[in-house]
Amino acid sequence: MYISNETSLQTEDRLKKVIRSADFKLFEGEYCFKEMPLEEFQLENGALAMVRDSQIWSFLIPATSMKTENFRIFSFHFIEGLDNSGFVGWLASKIKSELGTGVFVVCGQNSENGGIFDYWGVPLAIAKEVIDLVVGLSSNDL
Repeated sequence: MYISNETSLQTEDRLKKVIRSADFKLFEGEYCFKEMPLEEFQLENGALAMVRDSQIWSFLIPATSMKTENFRIFSFHFIEGLDNSGFVGWLASKIKSELGTGVFVVCGQNSENGGIFDYWGVPLAIAKEVIDLVVGLSSNDL
């Protein structure tokens, strides 16, 4: 984890470099959350992520029904040695201020692939616009 003392402009410049250097992946199809009581835990094949609170396990899985709240998912793997601190807040704030939507983010660790990685979920109704914004920010033309 990095600790940075920088101006807002320095942070913006640093995080633009982070997004341009990150490995961005857009997942096909739609995803949803499946909940399972703690005492009934079983691994869920195809789950991208799982997290729990004091009552349930929550799995991020491919959607099989339109009866659930479904999302588009994309991810970032960050390169090792580049300070990505503040990235989630920075990008989530950009998405909210420019498109009006919130996001959800689930983070993990892969020591063999740069360290921290993020799964981002966005509502289907505005997914194209969010993905276009992210791809634009990822462009080396900035």
